[in-house]
Amino acid sequence: MTAVATMADLDELALAMPQVTKDVSDDGRPSYSVHGKSFCFHRSRRPDALDPETRERLDDVVVFRVDDLDVKELLLADARGVFFTTPHWDGYAAVLVRIRNLGRLERDELRDLVVDAWLTRAQKRVAKAWLAENELAGD
Repeated sequence: MTAVATMADLDELALAMPQVTKDVSDDGRPSYSVHGKSFCFHRSRRPDALDPETRERLDDVVVFRVDDLDVKELLLADARGVFFTTPHWDGYAAVLVRIRNLGRLERDELRDLVVDAWLTRAQKRVAKAWLAENELAGD
């Protein structure tokens, strides 16, 4: 059986990417950046993301940058319903995932999300070098 994804995996995978820094908010929410540009973060409660059953603001939402709006639409169409968006993110190349739903992704899928998010923010030369090195490694 393939390993399912966790927040610990997210932390490990994000920090494995070149030049990544991690900041943690006062209430413990991690944010991952490359050269000061955030590519993945656990966002705070917002009025635009409500639990469909309780109508409470969601406290477990992670944002992943994606390459473009086409990629966003592909992820949103995933039949498992792991990815979602809100009106706040309309027109932005990013998808949202509830932490409790990370386990519905395989660890390799989370790795791909992290890598793709990182690639949207990394400097071109750094990204190119990383891609070349990892393609040679048989990724």
